[in-house]
Amino acid sequence: MSEASEAIVVQKAYKCFGQPAVPPWQRLFSHSQDGNGHGNGNGHKPTVVAVDHVSFTVQEGEIFGVLGPNGGGKSTLIRLISTLLIPDGGVVTVFGYDVVRQPMQVQRLINRVSVEASFFKKLSPMENLMYGARLYGLPAAETRQRIVEILTRLGLEKRAIYQPMEEMSRGMQQKVAIARALLSRPRLLLLDEPTTGLDPRSKREVQAVVQELRAGGTTILLTTHDMDEADSLCDRIAIMDKGRVVALGTPAELRALVPRTNGHEPTLEEVFLELTGKSLKTEDETE
Repeated sequence: MSEASEAIVVQKAYKCFGQPAVPPWQRLFSHSQDGNGHGNGNGHKPTVVAVDHVSFTVQEGEIFGVLGPNGGGKSTLIRLISTLLIPDGGVVTVFGYDVVRQPMQVQRLINRVSVEASFFKKLSPMENLMYGARLYGLPAAETRQRIVEILTRLGLEKRAIYQPMEEMSRGMQQKVAIARALLSRPRLLLLDEPTTGLDPRSKREVQAVVQELRAGGTTILLTTHDMDEADSLCDRIAIMDKGRVVALGTPAELRALVPRTNGHEPTLEEVFLELTGKSLKTEDETE
């Protein structure tokens, strides 16, 4: 397959959650079993549309941001691209490979970091990452040295590399999750709110690594709640709300959508408020 200039192509991607409609005969049976003449409603949970006919492309070597509140569809979109979920409609390709028909080829090219990264907490970062390296078939000696290099670059002290994960802060554990993703040298790195819970210094260290990766040719898709992070890191940003992309462009193009007030250029936070009518940070909802 020839090299593709587009790292990700999403065409009318659609994903909903909830049980499918119950056949009439089953609804009738459920109604008769209720005993109070009202049945149990329609016999299935209401459908929730998480990604609603979303389309966009991400160019190779780009840092592409996705902004939106919890429940806006960001994490579901990441899972569709990473083959963890199957779309109910539309097409998603990664470097020309279809995520549904060619998931193995996609998985060889990507890695993902999420806020719910899990580890063997009794083991050290080194032991956890060496375990992951074996799953990727990476050589042990070279990998051990690379683990130390990545973790120290992310700000971990060398002694922490060999201590149990359970003794580490959530922020430090998140750095180990990022290091695990970098071990396989992915062409596409999917970062689902990677700096959530990190202190300001740790955030800067992670953001510096993201910029280094892009400079080395890695394509990055980043979801975040941090407007400053999106503004400083991303070449282009998609703003999602209720499963839809409501705006897409460079940070400057998005700011141009909202009129200046008192001569001041609007912030991305103000752009988001104007386009969605809500704050970026909302109560947690299921995506």
